[in-house]
This record gives sequence, C-alpha cells and structure tokens, in this order.
Amino acid sequence: MNDAPTPADHPLLITDFLYRARDMFGDKEIVDHIDGEEVFRYTYRDYAERVLRLASALVEAGVRPGDRVGTLAWNHRRHLELYLAVPLAGAVLHTINIRLSPDEIAYIVDHADDAMIFADPSLADLLSVASERRPDMPVVLIDPEGESLDAERTLDSMVASAAPLASPVPRRDDDLAVLCYTSGTTGSPKGVGYLHKSLYLHTMAACLADGHAISERDRALLVVPMFHANAWGVPFAALMTGASQILPGPHPTPAHIAALIEKERVTYTGMVPTVAVDLLAHVRGAGTDLSSLRALVLGGSTPAISLIRDLEELGVPVFQGWGMTEISPMATFSRPPAATDDDPQRRWELIRKQGRLLPGLQWKLVDDDGNVMPHDGISRGEVLIRGPWVATSYYNADHPDKFADGWLRTGDIGVIDEHGYLTIVDRTKDLIKSGGEWISSVALEEALLEDPAVHEAAVVSVPHPRWQERPVAYVVGDADIDVEAVGARLAERVPRWWLPEKIVVVDELPRTSVGKLDKRRLREQAAGTPDLWEATTPKNSPVPVPHRDS
Repeated sequence: MNDAPTPADHPLLITDFLYRARDMFGDKEIVDHIDGEEVFRYTYRDYAERVLRLASALVEAGVRPGDRVGTLAWNHRRHLELYLAVPLAGAVLHTINIRLSPDEIAYIVDHADDAMIFADPSLADLLSVASERRPDMPVVLIDPEGESLDAERTLDSMVASAAPLASPVPRRDDDLAVLCYTSGTTGSPKGVGYLHKSLYLHTMAACLADGHAISERDRALLVVPMFHANAWGVPFAALMTGASQILPGPHPTPAHIAALIEKERVTYTGMVPTVAVDLLAHVRGAGTDLSSLRALVLGGSTPAISLIRDLEELGVPVFQGWGMTEISPMATFSRPPAATDDDPQRRWELIRKQGRLLPGLQWKLVDDDGNVMPHDGISRGEVLIRGPWVATSYYNADHPDKFADGWLRTGDIGVIDEHGYLTIVDRTKDLIKSGGEWISSVALEEALLEDPAVHEAAVVSVPHPRWQERPVAYVVGDADIDVEAVGARLAERVPRWWLPEKIVVVDELPRTSVGKLDKRRLREQAAGTPDLWEATTPKNSPVPVPHRDS
C-alpha cells in the first residue's frame, strides 16, 4: 500500500499566507493613513485575530462556499482584512471598481451574483442601482477610521460579535478565491476568476529576485487600487513574506504619497506613470526624501524614458512590469542585467521595455495569419501567453476570440529581442492603417514625448475620406507650448506620412478607472471635432500637418 502524500493533500491556498504572517512575522506592521496622516497602526498578529473573527462572522451570516462577496472600498486596513477573511470563509472575494458608474456596478454585481457587499460609507451611493435590482442582497458598511456608524451591522460589529474561526472552510486549490472584472473599455466588463492555486503561484513569482523581489525587509506602500487585480498582487506577496504594509486611504495625492514614503521609510511602491510624473514634480519642489525606496515599479502604460531617467537621477531605482487583469496581473518584469550597472543610458532603455517573461509562463508572437514570428527584435506580432496564472476563459461568459487553444490573446502588439526582452509597440485596436500602411500610435507617442515641451501624449486614429484612417495627437505640455514647433520637430523624428493631422493641446488626458489612457474617449472626441480635415486653422489652435503626399 502506498501511503505517500498526493498533491491534493497539500493544496496551494492563499489563506495559508495569513497563518504564516501571524506565526512568523507577528510583530510586522500594517499602517493606515488618511490624507497623509497616520490613523491606525497594528501588527500582523492583531490583523490575523480580526480576520479570523470576520471570517467566522461571514459564515454565521450565511455566506457559503463559493459565494461571491463584494468589496467597494479604498485602500485601507479593513479592506485588507476582507482580502483574507472572505477566502477563509470559503467564499470568493469580488473587488468592485469604485470608479465605475452605478449602472456599470449594478451590471457587475448582477453578473457576479454577489451574496453580500461590504462598502465604504463614502462609496455606498454607487450601489443605488444594484440595491434596487437586488433588494435582498445585504450591504454591510465598513467603519470609517476614527468615526462611528449608525447602522445595525457594520464590519467592526461583525468582528466584535464573533469568535475566531477555528479552521478555514475546506477548499481545493482549483476553487475560485478572487473575482476581478476588467474595466470595460472595449464593451461590458468581463469577469476574471483567480484560483487559489494560480494566486499562490503568482505570489511566489512576485517575490522572485528578478521580479518585484518583495521580502520581509520591505515596507510596501499600496498606491495601486486594491480593486484592480489585487493591487498587482502586492498585498498577498507582503503577507507571504512578512513585509510591512502601508495603506494610503482615499484619494492619495502626490504630496501624500511622497510624505508617506519619507515618514514610513517605504522601500517598495508601484503606480501608473501618470502618478509618477506628478510625484516627481512634487518631490522636485518640496525636496522630499525618497532615499528609502529600493524599487518604484511602473505599470499600466509605457513610461517616458525621461521619467525613468529623472527618477533614477534622484536616487530612486525604477522598474517596469507588464501584464493585465487576465494574467493576475503580472507577466513580465523589466529588471536590467548586471552588465548595465555602469551604463545608465542602456539601463534606462531596458527599463522602458516591458521586460522578460516570468518563470512558469510561455509566450509567442503571431502575425495576422497566425504565423509564429521570431524573437529577433524586429518582427512584430500579437503577444499570446499561457501559464498557471493566466485565464483560459472569462467568468460565466464565452469569448472565443480572446482565448485560443489554451493561449490568451492579449491584444498587445509586441517585439521580443534575442535576449527575451518584450517591447509593446501598440494595441491591436490602436494601430492606425493609413493608405494601406500601418502607423504605430505608441511609436508616435514616444516620438512626441522626446519633445521637451511635451509632458504627456496620446495618439488615436480617426476616419479619413481619402486615407481611411489618420492619426490625431493630444498632448499635455508647457504653458506656452507652440504646436507648430512641436509638429516641425516631430517631422525630424518620424516619416512625414506618420505626422498627425492635428496636434491638440489639452489640460489633461482622459484616464480609465485604473489610470490607463482612455483612447476610446479620445477617438470619440476626435471623430466629433468639426472641420477636422480643413486645410488651415488659426495660429495656436490644433494644426494640420502634412501627410505622405505633401
């Protein structure tokens, strides 16, 4: 008789991270802040006690294995408690995007069939439509820090009334642990379910030395919203390794982020490039000390090389990660090799690439006909990816166009060089086909960002009566930016037929709920611009520039 243990005897469950944090790193801290001011500080030991009580209260409230429990909350300690309490109760944590409209949230809540939702009082109005549609769905308010709530049941009252959960509700590692919806920029939001096993393996990858390298020595500041792909998985990585966590609360401004880094001696944080641009501007003016940082990770969109350079010249090591909600979300990490230590320019160029594939994942580039393209740094194709933490379908929805034979079609057009570094050159939906030839919107944006007068840039396609599509550029720049001069300088860096029909100066670029450029809104704005194809425009207004037959 063979008594050897089978893999089923040792399931990979994210709930194990709680006990590890309590038993091995019980004195490490979780710190809550609001508006840059500390409001609460406790240890992983205290955190685990509250989590176990909350999990017990969920079971007592009727939450059953596999039920979806929603959260509509900012980045704070009680939200972090729900991160583990819900899976410990056997349920599925459904983090809801707080920047969606009530109608969009109602759609997501209906689609997920949430059994219960925990909401910050300041966000509860966003559930108005969902509550009308689902009057029997309990909505539990999350107690504001330092304030009391006049409510029959709140998160804190549930914690206070329950004994700690004796043991986790039994689950397999191929059971769902978390459900996260895409931001819906290309149609209705789509649900992505994360298994216990897939999140466990993703967490281990996040802690690799050539990844985020999160360890017990770290003090991680969670700037990325906790509703967005588990804040890039950092809360789970911090729990597993014993890293302290600092939570910035609602609406963290660049000034608050900088103050927290200095005060709490933060070693690790991540953010979208737009936030990093504002953070850099604040630090330059205020002289804030960021010397504690060993890693500032950028993601969501490609940063300008000038941003990387300027941060690193301030002494802040910068890295970049690439992924998507369907990849839990991390696929690559851009950590330059040791050979670039004495070559800052080469280092910055490699950081700006999306990086190398993490162990455990596989990828390939395919052209429009499905042919696999070589990794030669020149050939481009759509990036397809698969692996243990890559989705193979959407939650309760069929999208065969997105998944093919176990591969996820990312929609990103990329180039992979002979050393395995990925460079995203565009999105399939953002490529511009003009007169039968392709124009890369990303390459045009990069060229615009080389201009010292341009701070941010976005390029979109619009229909054209002769060329089918033409690019239009939107830029944020200096107060006295001269678009004619920008267009002339751009003509020195790109083929003339790539030049945008118009360069439009705006105060800010529209962003999605997770901080990415919202090109759909820009395309709609460009398509609705009167007289877009007029030959002349007044000085200092959006200007047409020549295309290839000029």
